[in-house]
Amino acid sequence: MPNPPPDAETRRAVAPVICYPTETLPVPDMALYHAARAGMTRIAEVTVPPREAATFRVPAGHFFRITSVDGPQVGDLNLWHAENMAERFYSGKSRALHGTHLTAGHRMWSCFPYLRPMATITEDTLDWYGIDAYGGSVHDVIGTRCDPYTHNLLSGGQYHHCCHSNLIRALAAETGLSAAEAEPHVHDVLNVFMCTGFTRDTGQYFMKASPVRPGDYLEFFAEIDLLGALSACPGGDCSAEHSSDAAACYPLLVEVFAPAPGALNGWEPAPVNGYDGGHGLG
Repeated sequence: MPNPPPDAETRRAVAPVICYPTETLPVPDMALYHAARAGMTRIAEVTVPPREAATFRVPAGHFFRITSVDGPQVGDLNLWHAENMAERFYSGKSRALHGTHLTAGHRMWSCFPYLRPMATITEDTLDWYGIDAYGGSVHDVIGTRCDPYTHNLLSGGQYHHCCHSNLIRALAAETGLSAAEAEPHVHDVLNVFMCTGFTRDTGQYFMKASPVRPGDYLEFFAEIDLLGALSACPGGDCSAEHSSDAAACYPLLVEVFAPAPGALNGWEPAPVNGYDGGHGLG
């Protein structure tokens, strides 16, 4: 390793600058959402079995809730526009705008060229957790999803119940696509209930036992018509390992709610991004 330069400590001491200041970021009307959810009624539900995934649909202006049942369990969430799967959740931009972990008031943003809010988090029963002494927090947008390719690379073998494969099977069943056709649509996730961070010494992505308990939930408001897929991760609460049949795993419940009639008067689905798409070429 090269010797540090004489001004090494001065360079390290430079103060950081936030890449994307959010003072001008459109603010969700949380008061409206909270008023709308007060009279909402459940219209659909699906139980996601352990080590499997399931899909669900949420009309714009409705709510959906992911709840822990039976035991501590994390889930990997994908979202698409219900009528256009080319528009999907963009975890990297959501991370850049809100930080490494999402909670109430944060939004799940869609990919280019759409870049608009897909869903707004309205309630988070784990918001109390904050950031722990290890730098860990809950509901991350830094992990990609457990997958059979990385599993094969690191451990060998053919494991088919990684979240990546679970999401492929669920999306294929929902859409009629083949596994090969569905796979390109599966994307980096919101790791619901997962407790993660980066180690200070090596900068490696870590996981630890999720603080989630039965009855905890993460709730969202659909800003556009949504198709969702949720995988109940084979790591269970991710206290030891993932991509394994050894961890204790539990189901997750997804419920869809309609607001009371008239509760959202004047509200409209989020429009696509206003950039003209010229890219300096015309």
